[in-house]
Amino acid sequence: MAIRNIRTEEDPVLRKVSRKVENFDDRLFLLLDDMRDTLIKSQGIGLAAVQIGILRRVVLVKFNDKIIELINPEIIEREGSQVEAEGCLSIPHKAGKTLRPKSVTVRAQNRNGNWCIYKGTDLEARCFCHELDHLDGKLYIDALAPGEKVYFTRDYD
Repeated sequence: MAIRNIRTEEDPVLRKVSRKVENFDDRLFLLLDDMRDTLIKSQGIGLAAVQIGILRRVVLVKFNDKIIELINPEIIEREGSQVEAEGCLSIPHKAGKTLRPKSVTVRAQNRNGNWCIYKGTDLEARCFCHELDHLDGKLYIDALAPGEKVYFTRDYD
């Protein structure tokens, strides 16, 4: 297992669409383990494979000290709306208020290829949306609420 370099906003790989995971094998397990180590080291709450330069539909999210692995995730239900601040490991020292659903339901495979359902509200919903956007080449700055701008902060290192 290893700590991978997190790509930053000027890297064009972050604007590419990630490909579906077909093989649930040792290469995938190594990627998941490296992403886990990288997420823990970065002290973030989410990481998409594209953020470490791997164009696969793989995301990790951390809620209540538990890391959830999402492979080939998709949002299957959205409810309500919220406008809250977001930051990103790939856009350090900046944040902005985004318009996101208040709650979401996500369908994804686990490392064994089994389908699972996850629900998130408030911060969890924002995190799911944020990380799944990465898989389609989108950054949180693309989801800013009307009239909002990116601002500098030290809160999202």
